[in-house]
Amino acid sequence: MANTSHSSSEDRFAAFSNTSFSRYFLARFLTYFATQIVSVAVGWQIYDLTSDPAYLGWIGLVQFTPALLLVVVTGITSDRFGRRLVMGLSICTEMLCAIVILGLAISGHFMPFYVLAVLTVFGVARAFHAPAASSLVVNIVPKELFANAVGWSTASWQLAGIVGPVAGGLLYGVSGAFAYGVAVILFLIAAILIFSIPKPTQTIEKEKSSLKQLVGGFSYVWKQKVILGAISLDLFAVLLGGAVALMPVYARDILDLGPDGLGLLRAAPGIGAVAMMGLITAFPIRRHAGVLLFVSVAFFGLATIVFGASTYAWLSIIALMLVGGFDMVSVYIREVLMQLWTPDHVRGRVNAVNSIFIGASNELGEFRAGFMAAAYGTVFTVTAGGAAAVAVAGLWAKMFPELRNAQTLDR
Repeated sequence: MANTSHSSSEDRFAAFSNTSFSRYFLARFLTYFATQIVSVAVGWQIYDLTSDPAYLGWIGLVQFTPALLLVVVTGITSDRFGRRLVMGLSICTEMLCAIVILGLAISGHFMPFYVLAVLTVFGVARAFHAPAASSLVVNIVPKELFANAVGWSTASWQLAGIVGPVAGGLLYGVSGAFAYGVAVILFLIAAILIFSIPKPTQTIEKEKSSLKQLVGGFSYVWKQKVILGAISLDLFAVLLGGAVALMPVYARDILDLGPDGLGLLRAAPGIGAVAMMGLITAFPIRRHAGVLLFVSVAFFGLATIVFGASTYAWLSIIALMLVGGFDMVSVYIREVLMQLWTPDHVRGRVNAVNSIFIGASNELGEFRAGFMAAAYGTVFTVTAGGAAAVAVAGLWAKMFPELRNAQTLDR
């Protein structure tokens, strides 16, 4: 990475000396773990029923749309109410959605329309969960642990990205109902952990809500060009280069791997991400942060091209590990910038805006990939998307010189 001095193991795990953070870390891990199980199982079952990649696109769209429509509500809710409470209630709602999907699978009524309707509610819960979860971490640790805690917070869902998809594929191999049942239990444990955290201190505005306050997150991001550049770079790179939605197609039709193989494909980016997270925590980014960001996005696109064109399982898995590793650099830099540059009283709204960018890059990216693959073919969709991500990295480097020239992650 950059020129750094080696940190001790104690420094790397400093955030876990805080009991509340340990509970938060585990809760966030279990929540995303359960989400991954549901995602893998639903994606495979829907594609197995329909053999239509367009439905994979719809799965992404119905989960993203609520976050877009509710952005001003979710952000102000996180800032006006306890973030721990909002996060816990959101997890409970996700658990209820998993219970309904479980019921559909058991009753034999697992039809695309019903599943998409439940996933829409699931998307509403995730819309409230995202800004609250991202904002809560800096309310439960001392300021000197912010960067370390944010890094590990990001690693929590990346780690879940390893075991969740593998577990989802293996559990679905037993039965869809079994996979959804395990997800329900994980959501329940996560909710209990969050509610067990002592109420943290949070700066809350006392004034009545106004239009200015509701759009405060957008205003702040627009004024801070470094943050705007970082989150919009990630938005367009993943929106155009993301290939997660099409992995069932690769697993079944191109690489002939089956549901267990789908779990391995879904886990590969997470493996690369956690390996990269280990390097970042051991050798923190202290210089050339902006350059590292753009280089990592460019290599993310190149690795996506390799995955898209590959017909060998081993090469596809290696390429996906590189995709996850380079994406982790981008995610880490963006998340640390977001938390350290943002005042606490507006942090929820800023993170709500960030969740829209993330949702657009992920769920809307899945929608784009699914429908583009139905029209032009899966391989062309993925390889062209990877090339577009490389182009975005070059274009953004010229458009946002403040970000390109950024040396450190501190304001």
